[in-house]
Amino acid sequence: MEQSIANVDRILTCVFRVKNANHAFLKIYREGGVRALWKGAIPNMQRAALVNLGDLTTYDMAKRTILDNTKLEDSHLVHIMSSGVAGLVAATMGTPADVIKTRVMNQPVDENGRGKLYKSSLDCLMKTIRNEGAFALYKGFLPVWIRMAPWSLTFWISFEHVRHVIGATSF
Repeated sequence: MEQSIANVDRILTCVFRVKNANHAFLKIYREGGVRALWKGAIPNMQRAALVNLGDLTTYDMAKRTILDNTKLEDSHLVHIMSSGVAGLVAATMGTPADVIKTRVMNQPVDENGRGKLYKSSLDCLMKTIRNEGAFALYKGFLPVWIRMAPWSLTFWISFEHVRHVIGATSF
């Protein structure tokens, strides 16, 4: 029994490369030092800024547009429609940053921990467009949107509910 557990552990380690969060942390630290623990932090912040910019700025605008141009009243249907638009815009703005972030984080590094393929996010962006075209920045768009749409829906429906409970108005 102990031998079979050890075999399963070995197989899982090969398949998943790491056993758990602690193992991942130690592996990254051993292979690249402290710098490797922060690899991708800047592209990740850039991505987060774009996603939030798209989601937060679009929701109220979409809601106002729907309310002004239809006979619909401020309701769950309007909130669902507005959050769908916000999620779409967030995915549209965030997918290029996801592609860049992934490429920067997954690139091989030299002995000093510097990327061998890209010097920065901007360098990665320029090389991707030059070598693959602008549409390469939207690789994986559908999965990104499928992931973001439920988040946007959940957030905005909850937000509207809290707004209603505390008696706040939307505009």
